[in-house]
Formats: sequence, structure tokens, C-alpha cells
Amino acid sequence: MSIATNLRSVLDRMAEACARAGRPVEAVRLVAVSKTHTPDEIRQAHAAGQRLFGENYSNELEDKAVTLADLDDLEWHFIGHLQRNKVGRVLPHVSMIQTLDSTRLLETVVARASEKERPVRVLIEVNMGRESQKAGVLPEDVERLLVAIDGTSWVSCAGLMVLPPFELDPEEVRPWFAGLRTLRDRLGGPARLPELSMGMSADFGVAIEEGATLVRVGTAIFGPRKDREIQKS
Repeated sequence: MSIATNLRSVLDRMAEACARAGRPVEAVRLVAVSKTHTPDEIRQAHAAGQRLFGENYSNELEDKAVTLADLDDLEWHFIGHLQRNKVGRVLPHVSMIQTLDSTRLLETVVARASEKERPVRVLIEVNMGRESQKAGVLPEDVERLLVAIDGTSWVSCAGLMVLPPFELDPEEVRPWFAGLRTLRDRLGGPARLPELSMGMSADFGVAIEEGATLVRVGTAIFGPRKDREIQKS
């Protein structure tokens, strides 16, 4: 099926999940994950009405942002692991970094944002599953990082993000989504942290039911990731 058809299907499923949860459809935004997909495919999604896109690799984001600069209403989020030496390349293009996970990265983001005089919103990535192979702040350390962000200029924290363990059954990841929402509520609730980024192609319906405000969907829109070499940095 076409990207436009896939996009419509995803939006319909999001609306159904919102209805089940008693939430307005405007409460949840779709981040179309375009990593490894071409600028032409992003143009197709844009033509179908999508404006917010997420990229995982700094070099790929930079190349696409330049190539698609004529689409001046595109919004980019960085959703992958961010190396500190790549922050300066990402900042000119993004409205949000979803994967802040350390005070060292925060210091670099603050320094680069100050140099460029470009405010940036961030999400704190939380390692709810305590998985050693994954990035993210442990739940008990989130408040410390949040306080550090609040003490800076140029950087503000909009909420939390989670990448749960991969499970075939979306119901098996529901506890991770519910846990992130509970953590957010303990730290001040939506008034302080309005955004919860959680849910991908296989489980975004459950994430919406548990309070997601941003869902990151790639495969269900663009199809399988392209089997091509990219510079993963």
C-alpha cells in the first residue's frame, strides 16, 4: 500500500485508541520515524499531511533536513542515541531531542544551544526495564537530571521517553508504559512534564491508552527499514 494509505490507517488506529481511552485525538501527536527511508518517501508523507518526523542518526538527519529545506513546515525530533560530539550537528534542525540520558550530554546540549542561541526542548529517556544494553536514566535518577535541566538556560524538559523491551504481544509492554506515566505523575504530572513519548508500530495503541502524547511509528507508515548502509552516528 502507499505511504499515504498507511499513514491514514495509523491515524485512524490512533483515533480509535484515543476513543477507547476517553482522550481527544489532538492529545496525541504522531512522530513518523523516517530513519533509512528516502527524502522522496518523506515528501510523500508530507503530501499526505504528516509534518513531524523522527530520525535516529545525526548524519542522516542533517542530510535530510538540508535536502528537504524547501518544506519549511517540517518538524524534526531526534529519537536515537546522541553522541556528545554530534550535538552541534543536530541542534540547528530539531525542535526536540527525545533521548537526553546523562548530565554530561546535558552539559554539551546547553553549551551548543547557547553558542547557537537556539532553545531546545528535551525528553529524558528512562530505562524502565533496567536493561544494561540500553541507554536511559534509571527511574530513581530521573528527578536528579530533571533538577539539573531546570537549572540551565536554553534547555527545557518537556517530559519523558521510554523504549520498552520488545515483545510480540502489546499487552506485555503495557506495564512499562503505565510505569512511565506513574513516574511522570510523581514528578509533578502533566503540568510539569506534559509529554510522554512511548509506543511504536506494534504497540502504539496500548501506549495511547496509557497516556502517550507522542507515538513513534515507522514501519507501519513506510514499511520495513531499507537494507542499505548508512553512517550510524
